[in-house]
Amino acid sequence: MFSLHEKEDTIVALATPQGVGAIAVIRLSGKDAIKICNRIFKGKDLESQESHTIHFGTIRDGDRIIDEVLVSLFIAPKSFTKENAVEISTHGSSYIVNQVIKLLIRNGARPAKPGEFTQRAFLNGQFDLAQAEAVADLIHADSETSHQAALNQMRGGFSGEIAKLRGELIHFASMIELELDFTEEDVEFASRDDLRILVEKLLRVVEQLISSFDLGNVIKNGVPTVIAGKPNAGKSTLLNALLNEEKAIVSDIAGTTRDFIEDEINIGGVIFRFIDTAGLRETTDVIESIGVSRTQEKMKTASLILYLFDLGDTDMVEINRDINKLENLGVPFLKVANKLDKANDQFVNELKANHPDTIFISAGQKEHLDDLKSQILALVNLDKFKTGNTIVTNIRHYDSLVKTRESLLDVLHGLDAEVTNDFLAMDIRRSLHYLGEITGEITTDDLLANIFSKFCIGK
Repeated sequence: MFSLHEKEDTIVALATPQGVGAIAVIRLSGKDAIKICNRIFKGKDLESQESHTIHFGTIRDGDRIIDEVLVSLFIAPKSFTKENAVEISTHGSSYIVNQVIKLLIRNGARPAKPGEFTQRAFLNGQFDLAQAEAVADLIHADSETSHQAALNQMRGGFSGEIAKLRGELIHFASMIELELDFTEEDVEFASRDDLRILVEKLLRVVEQLISSFDLGNVIKNGVPTVIAGKPNAGKSTLLNALLNEEKAIVSDIAGTTRDFIEDEINIGGVIFRFIDTAGLRETTDVIESIGVSRTQEKMKTASLILYLFDLGDTDMVEINRDINKLENLGVPFLKVANKLDKANDQFVNELKANHPDTIFISAGQKEHLDDLKSQILALVNLDKFKTGNTIVTNIRHYDSLVKTRESLLDVLHGLDAEVTNDFLAMDIRRSLHYLGEITGEITTDDLLANIFSKFCIGK
């Protein structure tokens, strides 16, 4: 959180990634942003220009020309931060960028802190806290689904749900608070039956939002997917085939993969974090046994397991035993039969009869991989997301919703026990507090500092 004095400063930062590029954008925000830029800009008088206009000219340090630039003006309150703002588009040389930023600092600006532009936008009422957090999610979105989720939240989809819940509860809270002023009159402004109906309705909505977090976490962070099976089942070959590159070492020698190799694959707009693990087997090799132990730990924490086995080197007894172990593990898994090009037809037919949901592939020949990808995607339930339902993707929001649920349940317990209004009012106020934490109606300096410190500088 920044001090009141710091909020009055004009801040400057590079808004585009560090490094050499065709152009770089330097951003300023604050009441003196246009004035400071005007001091080093040779062209039109920026202080007499209209908002949302772009001007060509040069940036100069005295008589020395640093660069030819385009300057975009945003006059308060018509800017991202609702302050005067300037964006200077320079050539992408790191030398030019550093020279321009140092010149702006000499003329009255100061370097922005991480997330300070977005924090000013929040503090100036441009959007609420949940929408501000969505800005960071949008920047880091690396798939269609994560982009769509962040965009929906930034546009106020999630905030609208929370505001509606909070608004309905505030009405009853005010009525109960009013009753406290008339305790001697024995007047009822808020019907207990109506309050119960409302709280039960709110609980249903809160439960839906809480349950959506599993999907939201998948959308935002990807699906941890472990490829598990015996040594030489073709796990590394499958990973390479899915990635379309030689990421993992492939060898006929059993136990080549001693640790795990991880990479991301985008399937149908969802990021899957595939993990190629050491083969599952009994071994006396100390290093390999550590890898096997880590594989078992990875399997417990995975969201999906691809159980891969070699059709030419596995019998039905072994497959049934492995499947039984996976079922006891409780993690969703797919049965993937590899090396179909070398398989015995009789065994394939037996496997189809006993396990009709088996997916048959040849990782080495890259055959039927699209079928495998379709089945992988089918295990991620995106139906809620595709129908436009609000999805919770932020752990902070999830935590506040869980606390809201607990407080609302306390209200119901209070109604059952026929507690007095002052106790009911306390539990309702707690529910409102936790809902308000999500959107920023209720904040602390530590909370804001923690959230915005995770943003990149320049945003």
